[in-house]
Amino acid sequence: MNIQSLEKIAKTVRALSADAVEKASSGHPGLPLGMAEFGAWLFGERMNHNPGNSSWMNRDRFVLSAGHGSMFLYSLLHLSGYKLPLEELKNFRQLNSLTPGHPEFGHTDGVETTTGPLGQGFANAVGMAMAQAHSMEKFNTPEHRIIDHYVYTLLGDGCMMEGISTEAASLAGHLGLGRLVAFYDSNKISIEGDTELAYSEDSAGKFKALGWHVQEIDAYDFSAMDKALDAAQKEEGKPSLIILNSTIGKGAPNKAGTAGVHGAALGADERTAFRKNIGLPDEDFHIVPGVEEYFAEKRKSWQKAEADWNELFAAWASANPELAAEWEQWHSEIHEDDLKDISFAQYEVGDSEASRKSSGSAIQSLAARFTNLIGGSADLAPSNNTLIKDEGDFGPHAFLGRNLHFGVREHAMGAVANGMALYGGLRVYAATFLVFSDYMRPAIRLAALMNLPVIYVFTHDSVFVGEDGPTHQPVEQATALRTIPNLQLYRPADAQETIAAWKEALLRLDGPTALSLTRQGLTVFPKPEDWEKDFRRGAYVAHQSEGFDSALEKAADGHPAPAVIVATGSEVNLAVDAAKTYEGQGFQVRVVSMPCRERFYEQDDKFRERIVPEAGRVFAVEAGVSMGWEGLTGSRKRILAIDGFGTSAPGGEAAQALGLNSRSLLEMLKNN
Repeated sequence: MNIQSLEKIAKTVRALSADAVEKASSGHPGLPLGMAEFGAWLFGERMNHNPGNSSWMNRDRFVLSAGHGSMFLYSLLHLSGYKLPLEELKNFRQLNSLTPGHPEFGHTDGVETTTGPLGQGFANAVGMAMAQAHSMEKFNTPEHRIIDHYVYTLLGDGCMMEGISTEAASLAGHLGLGRLVAFYDSNKISIEGDTELAYSEDSAGKFKALGWHVQEIDAYDFSAMDKALDAAQKEEGKPSLIILNSTIGKGAPNKAGTAGVHGAALGADERTAFRKNIGLPDEDFHIVPGVEEYFAEKRKSWQKAEADWNELFAAWASANPELAAEWEQWHSEIHEDDLKDISFAQYEVGDSEASRKSSGSAIQSLAARFTNLIGGSADLAPSNNTLIKDEGDFGPHAFLGRNLHFGVREHAMGAVANGMALYGGLRVYAATFLVFSDYMRPAIRLAALMNLPVIYVFTHDSVFVGEDGPTHQPVEQATALRTIPNLQLYRPADAQETIAAWKEALLRLDGPTALSLTRQGLTVFPKPEDWEKDFRRGAYVAHQSEGFDSALEKAADGHPAPAVIVATGSEVNLAVDAAKTYEGQGFQVRVVSMPCRERFYEQDDKFRERIVPEAGRVFAVEAGVSMGWEGLTGSRKRILAIDGFGTSAPGGEAAQALGLNSRSLLEMLKNN
């Protein structure tokens, strides 16, 4: 270990970070200055990575959970040789730069995940370690260990305080994820001041109780860091926490160790004093001589490490052609043709089944075809119908099973699922009741921001939940989820639509999909022959009176406009029932099933007009709040919804009491 070179790297990290924040007049210099030695040591001496190929499968992963310290990561990525030129560090936090305020996956080379909300990155790292453990058991053989890297994460006091971190740490300790190593920047400072204002936990004792291997060292002792990581790597049966006792803003003579250096530039006077204090010349974005040469040599060894691995992988593939073919499938996109030979359950008109049960059937069919489909529930698998039959449990030191058990940890579950998706190779789903999606919202939002194809199975999706009452009866959750950009929510109306929704979820690669599923039975209704074609575009005509088209043409000449009822999920059957009564009274009506409103609005004007013509009187019905439907109906008076909380009663009675029935819809059709 070349300590002299590591000290130069640490000094350079401090220089680049302080200057970038100063130039932007925005940012968080405290962590980069305080953790510079750690970063120099990890990236320079211990990380097994290749900056020339940031997607190398057997690379060590590093997650900066304390994402506000982004200049720490950007400095090290630049120096290591990732595609992040010095000019981008000079453009820190500026429009269209590769150095946004918090690291963003897919935007900056070498960034493993989007971090910002504290604790999310730590939970992502747990998910990465879970995905790695599953992949190791699946593909490694006694002769060839093609996966043997580590997952590292750096978290701070804020991450430690967030509840999601304890949830994720509890799960990781229970599972015994031995290749997960977390480093804790324990500087005892947060935005408001000393952490003792609100935080006095024994972090070491807590993590030991959660099943972690714990060590505590000086953040500036390279030898101690080396020995600690050696010990952590030898402890294969537990995840490891290495507490690094540090000084926030180290090197700043007047601000080090204070809250003032956490989230604000040093200022001109302090920066001058800082440079003098650590022996830097009066030069912006100074790179200490010898640092670039050090990393140039390192890149040769990192490139060789990947080349050696490629030879190992080729030997493994030759010796294990079936596993190699499966590896290829895991790491390939799923296309529509891949779904054609899958045997799904067949449902006939008149069959009645809860969509959560139809979803469970679809999971079995898809899991048999795609062995990288893996998922689980927050202790609700029997209710969510998410267990993959005969595929075993992913549990402590037994990682080959495909059924994940998250326990009652919805917040961590969402972020862990993101980490598993980020790792690569796996298609991941996570399940709970729709009402508890609120606990997952930060992770769902980040999945959408990162374009991750995570699938959420949300069951018990309306007041038809019944006796559990308003605490468990979602009314606003579907609308709240629809407000997240790039999240697509499907609310299938029967078993046939549920299978179609699962197909769309699996085919989608550029963002997450949520399935909103029922507890109560849904009757399969007649559909046009080519209904799935329009279903894929978000909406299709489910029922229509014989004279509807001519009535629509006459409406343009001043005649009464026919009705168009847009419904989702369990309310499509309700709408069809009301429509049949309405047309029996001599009126013209169309019922549109709109399983995915987001997909519908993505379509061109011509398609939307064909499905929901503006000349019609448009109504909407959904067992949830009315917000969001006004754009289609033009009036709140044409929306049958529930703008209040539910009530404790059997599902059907609750819906009747709240006015969610065909009689109410029929009255609305007549009077509006």
